[in-house]
Amino acid sequence: MVHPFSKALYEQDGNGNVRVTDKDGRWGLFRPDGTWVDGDLFEADPQLCGWIGGPKVAHHRIAQSKG
Repeated sequence: MVHPFSKALYEQDGNGNVRVTDKDGRWGLFRPDGTWVDGDLFEADPQLCGWIGGPKVAHHRIAQSKG
C-alpha cells in the first residue's frame, strides 16, 4: 500500500514486520506498532504499519461457522 502523503510503499515482509520503502529507495523494517527494527529509514506511519502488519480479521459474513 502506498502512503497517501509520503508516497512510501508499505508491505509485509513475511515475518510479521512491515517493510517501508520511500521514493528515493531507502527502506526500513518496522514492527506492526511502528517501532523501528532495521534499515536506513527510521520513521514510518504507525497507523499504516498496524494496517499492513496487524492481524487479519475475517469479516463476520465470510467467516466459516463451526458446527
